[in-house]
Amino acid sequence: MALRRFLTVSIAAFLMLAVLASWGIAQVKEVPTRDQVDDMYKWNLADFFSSDDAWQVEFDALKTRILEIEQFQSRLGESPDILAQCLMLNDTLGMRAHRLYVYASLKSDEDSRVGANQEMSDKARVLYSQISQATAFVEPEILEIPDSTLRTFLESDKGLALYRFYLEDIIRRKAHIRSQEVEEVLALASPVTAGPQKIFTMIDDADIKFPTVKDENGNDIELTRGRYGQILESQDRNVRRAASEAYNETYKKHLNTLAATLSSSVNGDIFYTKVRGYNTCLERSLDDNNIPQSVFDNLIKAVNGNFEPLHKYISLRKKYLGVDTLFGFDLSVPLVPEVKKEYTYGQAREFMLKGLKPLGSEYLKNVQTSLDAHWIDVYETQGKRSGGYTWGTYMVHPVMLLNFTGTLSDVFTLGHEMGHLMHNYYSYRHEPYIYAGHSLFTAEVASTCNEAIMIKYMIDHTTDRNEKLYLLNYYIDQIIGTFYTQAWFSEFEKKIHETVEQGGALSAESLRKFYREIFQKYYGPDFFIPADRDLGGLRIDHFYRQYYVYQYATSYAASQMLSKRIMDGDKKAVAAYMEFIKTGASDYPVNILKKAGVDMTTTAPFDNTIKIFGELVDEFEKLLLARPKS
Repeated sequence: MALRRFLTVSIAAFLMLAVLASWGIAQVKEVPTRDQVDDMYKWNLADFFSSDDAWQVEFDALKTRILEIEQFQSRLGESPDILAQCLMLNDTLGMRAHRLYVYASLKSDEDSRVGANQEMSDKARVLYSQISQATAFVEPEILEIPDSTLRTFLESDKGLALYRFYLEDIIRRKAHIRSQEVEEVLALASPVTAGPQKIFTMIDDADIKFPTVKDENGNDIELTRGRYGQILESQDRNVRRAASEAYNETYKKHLNTLAATLSSSVNGDIFYTKVRGYNTCLERSLDDNNIPQSVFDNLIKAVNGNFEPLHKYISLRKKYLGVDTLFGFDLSVPLVPEVKKEYTYGQAREFMLKGLKPLGSEYLKNVQTSLDAHWIDVYETQGKRSGGYTWGTYMVHPVMLLNFTGTLSDVFTLGHEMGHLMHNYYSYRHEPYIYAGHSLFTAEVASTCNEAIMIKYMIDHTTDRNEKLYLLNYYIDQIIGTFYTQAWFSEFEKKIHETVEQGGALSAESLRKFYREIFQKYYGPDFFIPADRDLGGLRIDHFYRQYYVYQYATSYAASQMLSKRIMDGDKKAVAAYMEFIKTGASDYPVNILKKAGVDMTTTAPFDNTIKIFGELVDEFEKLLLARPKS
């Protein structure tokens, strides 16, 4: 269980925070090699292992210990002492394997072209798999222990006290764990039910080929997903329109295949739901972390109950762009494009440190340590993994990977990842290994809380009206992308699952219809969707991870409420927040947030986010319309 938690958080964080470098910058600057970057801007992995040789020594030592777990097989119900010893050994194996795995992965991410790094990463992955196989008996055997016996064990053995929440959660989930024979069949079915996502990935990453389009200067450029995002920010509407048409036409060629693939994925979700005895896919998804359905329902209810601020912003965008019809390719172009400041990494650090002062001196001291002690790998280098993430292991401090290019987005990425880093840093030091990770439901709270505090600081301290407009627009677009869009995606996901659960079927036509209706509802009457621009629901990989995206919206709403209280100078809120980041997975995520002062079972966090959004739009409108257009 602890192994899964660590892996889920790191992968989720990476997927949620991938940042594409500007294609234009990449064309004019040669990316340096790693040895050309000063060591002060590179992480020091010696804190994990002093050398690759030291890693190999630990690898060999751990491999010899795997078989030790076999002594407990078929014996966990004998006594509380046997059970406690088994769980402690399981933790030890997991803890040491994770350190090996993280080091090897980080080395590989430094330069994926180095064969030795790839080999080390592959070896670590195989070892991880071997340990998972060796310990696979643990939870099934615990499930076979009668509940009354397990509770007696918990009361009679102090060594099991640490595992109380873990064991009680197993008892809670017991009704949905099937017989050993059925569980084996489900395991065998896993590669088959994972097929739709794999097929989608191959279509999206390997088979789809985009055409060339013209840039603002009339030059031919090959369209890619990264470049598409950049082109949609172009001030030349004809360029945006042509790129949008080319992008959508490319996906349209695969329309029926993409629809069949997503439909098959939904059928797979329903298969597991029925076998495990849940009523709906949503119920099964929420049950993993004991999330009440009211959390999901209240998110959708709150957003649907007040579209006015979002519709107002769409109307304002249409008005200021001076267009008769607002299309999807008009949604990303900055309304204040001339504000394009570049920041040095040193300036980004200073902005972050000043902005995060409300979190207190202890927090800032640990942030400063991470900046000075080589926990961050700052710049893009040849062969380095793209994007940004924070990762770590219980036995060592967390580290951060960036590809800093000097944009405002990079400044906020530093603050965002620092939220993750501090969340991991504190929970590693205040939780036992088994609870040191975070569920996705809470994993994005600290990161987006940091961003909210930083952007509010920057908005309050700028004296340049254009810069303030730019920052307001950035904040508005962030709320749209992280809150409104994820709620909209969640509605679409619920609609397609309910359609099949109620005996219906999905097709390219129905998927497009559902997507279009929800898209139009969110963006309102001033937004127009042409006939062939409703394919978004067929090209979003998150829909292959059942009821995944709503947690971005809930995390963001929680962080907005926490950051507001912190910025208002509420010292109790700061103390509660510090307790929150010290907590990993030793309680259910809704309870953890409730202790921090945010009740996710009500609409209050969502209403607060919508209120903040409305205030930002009002302020943005006032400044924008008072500013002469260039």
